[in-house]
Amino acid sequence: MMECPDRRIVYCLQCQRGSVSLSVHLRRVCMKNNTAEERTTELQRAKNSQSVWARHGRRWEYRELCAIVPDVAHRRSLVDHLENRGFFVVGEPASSQETGSRPEHGLLTGEGGRIAAYRGELAEVREELERTKEAYQVDSLQQVQASLQQEAVGRQRETLHAGEMERRRLHNTLQELKGNIRVFCRVRPLVGGGPSPHILLPPDDHKALVLARSEESHVGRRTTQSTYSFSFDRVFGPSASQQEVFEEISLLVQSALDGYNVCCFAYGQTGSGKTFTMEGGDSDAAVGVIPRAVKQVFLAAHALGAQGWEFSFTASFVEVYNKSLRDLLYTGKAGKRPEHQIRKSAAGEISVTNLTYQKVQNLIAVANQNRSTAQTTLNDRSSRSHSVFQLDIQGETAGREVCCKSTLCLVDLAGGERVLKSQAQGERFKEMTAINSSLSNLGLVITALANKESHIPYRNSKLTYLLQSCLGGNSKTLMFVNIAPEPDSFGESLNSLRFPSKVNDSNKK
Repeated sequence: MMECPDRRIVYCLQCQRGSVSLSVHLRRVCMKNNTAEERTTELQRAKNSQSVWARHGRRWEYRELCAIVPDVAHRRSLVDHLENRGFFVVGEPASSQETGSRPEHGLLTGEGGRIAAYRGELAEVREELERTKEAYQVDSLQQVQASLQQEAVGRQRETLHAGEMERRRLHNTLQELKGNIRVFCRVRPLVGGGPSPHILLPPDDHKALVLARSEESHVGRRTTQSTYSFSFDRVFGPSASQQEVFEEISLLVQSALDGYNVCCFAYGQTGSGKTFTMEGGDSDAAVGVIPRAVKQVFLAAHALGAQGWEFSFTASFVEVYNKSLRDLLYTGKAGKRPEHQIRKSAAGEISVTNLTYQKVQNLIAVANQNRSTAQTTLNDRSSRSHSVFQLDIQGETAGREVCCKSTLCLVDLAGGERVLKSQAQGERFKEMTAINSSLSNLGLVITALANKESHIPYRNSKLTYLLQSCLGGNSKTLMFVNIAPEPDSFGESLNSLRFPSKVNDSNKK
């Protein structure tokens, strides 16, 4: 069926006839086609062709069939065929004849309207179910995407963790190839500026240093040039900055964060620049090794926090003065200072009793106020004790049984020189004797470690016993030799260089 443009004539494609209305056409069809099957087919085709009828779908009103098929017998036959083919006929019958003849058809009574309402509700439920299904599919997709993202993040964390452990292994291998015991040398600038007359630094070799001076014969008739050549892992001239010096040490500081004990100590005569190297000055450019090392440790720990690492730090500042220990962070009354003893646990860990542990900020200033100093002929304010800054580091990863524990020791040794040179007397002589004794014992320990001897004499002095855990085993040790450039310090510089040079040569065997 199709409509003409004027919407008044209905045209049937099957019988090739036009009609002014659908009902007139269907009457002709019902009279022409006697079988109910043919009438049903034409009826549905006609219905689907009209928008006003198509909105009913598979639902028919009985009164509409009455208008289309006036004959009762034909209409009853048509209803039977419609219901058998899945259509719904609702509404009251036109006469009692039809009601009596078809009592079994509840759809022709008032029940048809209720069933139609139920089916409408069922359609709404189905639509709601479809919407719920679509929403569930969206939620499921989001859950799958979130799960995939979590798995990707987990794989990335595992990759980062594996990369970090590999970096630590390679870093330690590199440090061991360089030597677990290393010796650096630094030349202090002249007070008045200019080059030193007896210290020669080859411009193309940053590991060599030459001491030279002219010496007269005993009778004074002949002058000879005496030269002494030394080789170290690194030599810094008078123009070297604090940053340049620390860059060479920073790799060892990283080893401390990786779980290895590290000890770095400044060695040399009084006034050679040991304290400036370790602690530095007030300006940012003059900051020394200790504050730079602490800053690097904190920055590296913060960066590792993104990979799941958590670190804790405790710091202490101790001095070894006249073979006794003093807590440089103690702020109580001087007469009530507690006594300190060195203890060694069953696991081999060294600890000091009654120590004060604080946060790192401002520790150096507090320690400097408490450190033992005195005026000598070589320095107006000379350190008469060994100061030991110790940073204990503990780290672990969340969700993994991986942890590390290490100690970073940064030591500013007291100035060591011959008694004749220092002209020490009385209390100063006693201090000088204790300083030289502890330095001598430290030299014996370093030499024994370099020669890989079976017995290491740690207990010969309080200093070496305190540093035991940071010197032996797989620890990294750096000896920083400081020398003064003045001509009258030639003898002391020569003595300062001979011992670490011997250690350096033993370490390379």
